[in-house]
Amino acid sequence: MDLLLPQAYLLGLIVLLAGAAVVVGRQILRVRKDERALIRLEEKGKTGSSSSAELYELGSVQLRKRLYSQAAANLKLAAKRAEGEPAEAQAVIQNALGFALAAQSNYATAIKHYRSALRSKPNYPVALNNLAYALERQRQPDEAKSLYEKVLQLDGANKTARKRLQSLERKRGVPLAPLGDSEKKPGSPFNTKD
Repeated sequence: MDLLLPQAYLLGLIVLLAGAAVVVGRQILRVRKDERALIRLEEKGKTGSSSSAELYELGSVQLRKRLYSQAAANLKLAAKRAEGEPAEAQAVIQNALGFALAAQSNYATAIKHYRSALRSKPNYPVALNNLAYALERQRQPDEAKSLYEKVLQLDGANKTARKRLQSLERKRGVPLAPLGDSEKKPGSPFNTKD
């Protein structure tokens, strides 16, 4: 009985350390993968023959590494080279470019790129969320609110839109729509079950 408590403590400590090692190991592998991709894509970019897809991939890696100005430059080049690409590819590139600009607090230009992404793909929830957030930052809460509501109509389970919409409603003092399953109205943007 006297040995049970120290053994349980030791076993708990080993489990905790093993869990921490797994989390740290996954993070190290993810960073190494990004570093290898960054080196490979930068080397390929030096030749000047990068396609829009490769430039987008390079910009995405730079965004994950928080190299926003470099990412914006590569994504602008990708957007120029993507003119013959499908509309969905153009939308993804324009959205990423808008994100890179918004991360640098250049919301006005980011809004232009988000709108361009939405012209290519009108029902693109990620671009709608990003545009709504940029509009919030530009002090246009009414337009942001309507965009968040549109996202919830497209994807009722979108946590980002729901959270931002609730935040906007709290700031404005508008009563919140109930979120409990028993209180949901059919057709409500908060209704996640159909």
